[in-house]
Amino acid sequence: MENERMSDAPGSAEYLTQQRASLVPWVAMARNEHGFGYLNADGSLDASKGTELWITCRMTHVAALGLLAQEEPHNSGPSASELRDLATHGVRCLAETFHDGANGGWYAAVGADGPTVTTKQAYGHAFVILAASSALAAGVDGADELLTAALKVSDERFWDEEHGLVVEEWNADWSELDSYRGVNANMHTVEAYLAAGDVLGERRWHLRAGRIGEHVVAWAKSNNWRIPEHFDSSWEPQLELHREQPAHPFRPYGATVGHGLEWARLLLAIDQSLGADAPEGFEVAATALYEQAVADGWDADGAVGFVYTTDWEGTPVVRDRMHWVVAEATATAAALEKTTGEPQYSDAAAHWWQYADECVIDHEGGSWFHELDPQNRPAGTVWPGKPDVYHAYQAALLPELPLTPSFAAALRARGGV
Repeated sequence: MENERMSDAPGSAEYLTQQRASLVPWVAMARNEHGFGYLNADGSLDASKGTELWITCRMTHVAALGLLAQEEPHNSGPSASELRDLATHGVRCLAETFHDGANGGWYAAVGADGPTVTTKQAYGHAFVILAASSALAAGVDGADELLTAALKVSDERFWDEEHGLVVEEWNADWSELDSYRGVNANMHTVEAYLAAGDVLGERRWHLRAGRIGEHVVAWAKSNNWRIPEHFDSSWEPQLELHREQPAHPFRPYGATVGHGLEWARLLLAIDQSLGADAPEGFEVAATALYEQAVADGWDADGAVGFVYTTDWEGTPVVRDRMHWVVAEATATAAALEKTTGEPQYSDAAAHWWQYADECVIDHEGGSWFHELDPQNRPAGTVWPGKPDVYHAYQAALLPELPLTPSFAAALRARGGV
């Protein structure tokens, strides 16, 4: 699939509109009978992989956002009716194909013969909430019931009231809880709780996001603003986990630069959502996380781009460049500019959009290269292919909206469907 080169300055309003429109067709390309599959670099479905929960949810979320945005189709991209059909397909597959009718919750992956990964993961369940929230805002059939069910499972199975965090992973019948605890699942649960709270008008989900955020701020502040990612069952940091497997796609060793950026944006959103009820210091913490991530990650090894991970002193470990990191960098810079009004952040966002345009966005093949090597050449060691468009689409949307409410609620309030 060819994608015409953007004609306006990278990061400009027209450029972002074109970028969003060029990404939406990839949702349609990912559709399969079970949900949305894993895409190769050329946009074809990777038949060797099952249909994964997190990808199905993310693509459903983007389809709903595209529908709410009511933008003109691009390069014969999906129309509004086609986007509604895609979002409806996602909701239906989540409600039926992925759902465990006997035990509740959602399988992590499914195939032609049923579930292929039967564990119940907080990470994937957070995206069920996000997808259902966006679909509900877009008026998609079945989204209300899906969101109610997803929040119930999150509340009853994953939320740890004592600690104010979510646990990581159960077996299929909820009889065994894995001892690992992770910040990544909590980060996406924050995103999901904010979205659900905004769409439903239920403040308790915002308050829970605030409780999670407090822990992350405390952990990061005591660790030179590099967020510990991995914990044991007592929530004791496991800083050396996966030292021998540093490029793990979901649990890499060390500090993950992109998560410092992403958490900074989410802390700003929590702070603004809760107002007078927000924990103290979230804006200060967001700024510190952003500054440390940029100092550690950007142009850290003699070449432009953000490295994937560093050790606890800030030395690069995995030097490959992931597309989602620069996407989050532009989004967080935009969020800080909206919050502080300081021009340095808009300048940074423009700089990173220029880099994305030159190195990360595939102007000929479409979508974004998901991974580049340290010399900014397309690679696939950690993330082969182009699995989804969630980070890129949100990065191209955030500058056009207020920081809060979250994407779907903001589009609905602006006059979406």
